[in-house]
Amino acid sequence: MNRVFLLSALSVLMFTSCVSKKKYAELEEKQKETQDQLNTATVKLNSCLEEKKTKVAYLEDQVETLKKTNNALLTNQGDLATLSKKGAENLERSLESIKEKDLQIKTMRDAINKKDSVTLALVTSLKGALGNINDEDIEISVEKGVVFVSISDKLLFRSGSYQVSNRAREVLGKVAKVVKDKSDFEFMVEGHTDTDPIKTECIQDNWDLSTKRATSIVRILQNDFDVDPKRMTAAGRGEYVPVSSNDNAEGKAANRRTRIVVLPKLDQFFGMIEDGMKKASK
Repeated sequence: MNRVFLLSALSVLMFTSCVSKKKYAELEEKQKETQDQLNTATVKLNSCLEEKKTKVAYLEDQVETLKKTNNALLTNQGDLATLSKKGAENLERSLESIKEKDLQIKTMRDAINKKDSVTLALVTSLKGALGNINDEDIEISVEKGVVFVSISDKLLFRSGSYQVSNRAREVLGKVAKVVKDKSDFEFMVEGHTDTDPIKTECIQDNWDLSTKRATSIVRILQNDFDVDPKRMTAAGRGEYVPVSSNDNAEGKAANRRTRIVVLPKLDQFFGMIEDGMKKASK
């Protein structure tokens, strides 16, 4: 009986031991699967965290870049506002400068027009006074605002002489009557010769002859016709400013001449400009 009981107890114990090992194996297998799942989840979690970290860093960089861009735009906007203000000021100054220059140009143009009007009146008066003189003997012209009265020497002097003829006095009297009334002008009397050499007891050369002829005419204008000597200049040009060739008699005759150069008084001309500037600035 005891023997049977002992065998039964051993059988139960062995059965119980076998069941526990199996269960243990199952639990161990389950634990392993759980561990694998945990490991996998951990890897995924770490991957997600790393990806999130990367995205956060990227977004932070983007935010920083946008901040910098925004600041730069604000700065540029301020600079543009400053530049626009400066540009407006510069434009205003430029417009003022242009207006001033336009005013100066207009004033100078008005002064020139006034001078030209006076010059035209002078030419008209001279042509009217000398209208009965042969055109070959006297010529009136205007070049660059200057009036030239060129008189042939055959009207004024004998050949090789600086003694003024009676016929010349008539011509000079008409010229004097016109220029005396034109106080805005000064004039220069120029003597010119051809290339034929001359040397006498009283005349050294063509320089001397041309100067003596100019001086003779100036004296007559002053002494006989009361022209203000302060308005006159006597000059000898010799043979060096010809108007024609000296290779023939006709050309030499054209070169032997006395020229009266009527000049506007520059101080009065600039005075007109200055007066115009003063009036315009008021």
